[in-house]
Amino acid sequence: MSCLVVVGAQWGDEGKGKIVDILASQSDYVVRYQGGNNAGHTVVVNGQPFFLHLIPSGILHAHKKCLIGHGVVLDPKICLDEIEDLKKKGFLKDDSDLVISPSTHVIMPYHRLIDVARENKKDSIKIGTTGRGIGPAYGDKIMRRGIRVEDLMDKERFRRKLVPILEEHNFYLTQFFKQPALDLDQVVDEYHDYGERLKKYVGDTAEILDQAIEKNKKILFEGAQGVLLDIDHGTYPYVTSSSTVSGGVCGGAGISPHDVGTILGISKAYTTRVGTGPFPTELKDDIGDLIQKQGHEFGTTTGRRRRCGWLDIVGLKYAIRVSGLTSLALMKLDVLTGLKEVKLCVGYRFQGKMLSTYPSDSEVLERCEPVYETLKGWQENLSGARKLNDLPKNTQQYVHLIEEMVKIPIDMISVGPDRDQIILEKDPFR
Repeated sequence: MSCLVVVGAQWGDEGKGKIVDILASQSDYVVRYQGGNNAGHTVVVNGQPFFLHLIPSGILHAHKKCLIGHGVVLDPKICLDEIEDLKKKGFLKDDSDLVISPSTHVIMPYHRLIDVARENKKDSIKIGTTGRGIGPAYGDKIMRRGIRVEDLMDKERFRRKLVPILEEHNFYLTQFFKQPALDLDQVVDEYHDYGERLKKYVGDTAEILDQAIEKNKKILFEGAQGVLLDIDHGTYPYVTSSSTVSGGVCGGAGISPHDVGTILGISKAYTTRVGTGPFPTELKDDIGDLIQKQGHEFGTTTGRRRRCGWLDIVGLKYAIRVSGLTSLALMKLDVLTGLKEVKLCVGYRFQGKMLSTYPSDSEVLERCEPVYETLKGWQENLSGARKLNDLPKNTQQYVHLIEEMVKIPIDMISVGPDRDQIILEKDPFR
């Protein structure tokens, strides 16, 4: 199979951007199929960090076709700003290298306003949303009242569709949230202009992929967030609004399940989470602070401090099951250097009993007590390791135990932020 899907195996922020960047060098196409600019991929090239929110990480390689599928919700201003920034830095020299599906739903200004207002309302559940309008945009999509990229290009059509939608959202904003109403003409003019500027990037991504698969091209599908944030399989309601599991690639990109080959899960050597929600292995001590500091654990999109904890094998095995992961990439192993001991969560205890499965109820998960297996840590610098045998003995034992517990191979291990700081045990495309 020539299709490789990259999926976050935790709560997002696992380092997918680096892995996609590495694998993009041998890909013909790189495809983003869900989420919006609530996601952020940090890629370090020759010591220079790049922060990408919508455009696939493959754009940092010349002559790679980068596609944004219809499963994404797109903020056109953010997308255009990203395009401009990439061009200033010498990337995206050929506009045909980026294609956006005309069916991609648009994040409108009322989506962002509602998102923030909901999160700030005193009696609401605090989800920890980024405030980027992702949830409300997906909500409109499901309610069949969304605006799509193709709508922006025809001003009269756009206005006709927007009138009843904006009327309803303005009522909600003004009467329920006591916020100012949005002006119809201003929104139409601004977003039609975005549509005109995006027009040259719009094309039938599903058809392009179908032809690429027929020609056996190498296609890399880049997921956003992680399995535990999936709208159906995650720690609901503390989740994102799209399907982050590997199955989401079929709906979000328009390919057949028969065409999906390898599914590579990305996991840190520890666990992080941004925002609220249950986190059984969270460390609220000096070790958690140390991991946060050494791992530079701040959200790419929001800048928020990430909560840190030990690697959760229970959650990882769940992610492997629901997303059909065939192998793993283990990220930021170097961050654990210097700890006297490292721990793996091998089970949950709830009300005195060991749970046999990952709980679907977030309130149950919140009250679970992690059961740990403790290993000796290591003091050696890992940044120069390029083979598994280059790692210290204790580090190798840690990696092997994870592999043994999750029962799938660890094909890639990251030992630093740069492209070349990687141990490649097996090429996922092969």
